[in-house]
Amino acid sequence: MSDDLQPLAPRQALEMWIDRQKAEKADETVQSYYYRVRQFVDWLDEDGIDNLNDLTGRDVFRYDSDRRADGLTKNALNTQLGTIKLFLDFCVDVEAVPPVLPAKVDVPTLSKAERANEEKLTANRAETILHKLEQFDYASRDHMLFALAWHTGARLGALRALDLEDCYLTDDDLDRLAHRDGLSDEELEQFDVPFVYFCHRPETDTPLKNQEDGERPVGLSEEIGQLLEDYIEVTRVEVEDEHGRKPLFSSKRGTGRMSKGAIRSRFNIITQPCRFGTCPHDRDTETCEALEHGYESRCPSARSPHRIRTGSITHHRDEGWPPEVLAERVNATPEVIRTHYDQPDLLKRMESRRSYID
Repeated sequence: MSDDLQPLAPRQALEMWIDRQKAEKADETVQSYYYRVRQFVDWLDEDGIDNLNDLTGRDVFRYDSDRRADGLTKNALNTQLGTIKLFLDFCVDVEAVPPVLPAKVDVPTLSKAERANEEKLTANRAETILHKLEQFDYASRDHMLFALAWHTGARLGALRALDLEDCYLTDDDLDRLAHRDGLSDEELEQFDVPFVYFCHRPETDTPLKNQEDGERPVGLSEEIGQLLEDYIEVTRVEVEDEHGRKPLFSSKRGTGRMSKGAIRSRFNIITQPCRFGTCPHDRDTETCEALEHGYESRCPSARSPHRIRTGSITHHRDEGWPPEVLAERVNATPEVIRTHYDQPDLLKRMESRRSYID
């Protein structure tokens, strides 16, 4: 043990690091960090290492080997070991481990293809789902959830956070902007409806992933604006949540606002092909486990909100949206869009570049 190091128990270091992350990261990110590093701390505990000063590069190598022996994918190893490296960087800062130790973590390098998850919802499937919803379930909550997710590329948490007052569908609604942002009548005349305004409200249980940096107005097409009007007027459950707010995606159950789990479940159900047609997987709909409550994600064709976001961003890029413009709409940096979401239809992308040839 180096004389320059200060004794620190692994669990105490984890608590200190997580407290630091809470001030900078979204709750779900912090929770993911905690679970990954807690596995490492539990492993250290089982190995009898109760002081980080005693941690060596050989220990890190043995933990790496144990994780690989568990059969984790390269992507999973990249995520988990990358988080361990971040934690050890913090431990260097608080003088608990030597500065050379984080470099001992062998984080697998991923190609762009490996970094990008190919299970996005394709544009063709999205259009089919939208057509079926419009035909058989028009202006339902499912219809509105899916249409808004596909149209805006918003994250699950952002959709859940929307209130009625965040929907600007007529010119009269713009008066709320004057109150909210202190705008003059002349300034209000510069804005067109419809649009929705995503807001960070952590004190009443609807934080955005990027906090205040995630706040943004997002323009809607006239068609989506009309659908939203119809949903609010005819279908939406008229309730307030536990904080006295009026959620756009309300529920008679629980707090009055749809939970993240409920929204995730609805997207898995909406994207099941057998909902409006036949099963492409040769499953018996009488016995298929994916049709049971709580098991919807077991359908091979089911897609989570994140996969719909991936498909939406890719579709916007295929339609010619530059990453720099799209970045503000979906609240992601251009580099993140290129790395994680840009899974192009190569023929469509060629056509979107044709104007540059002319």
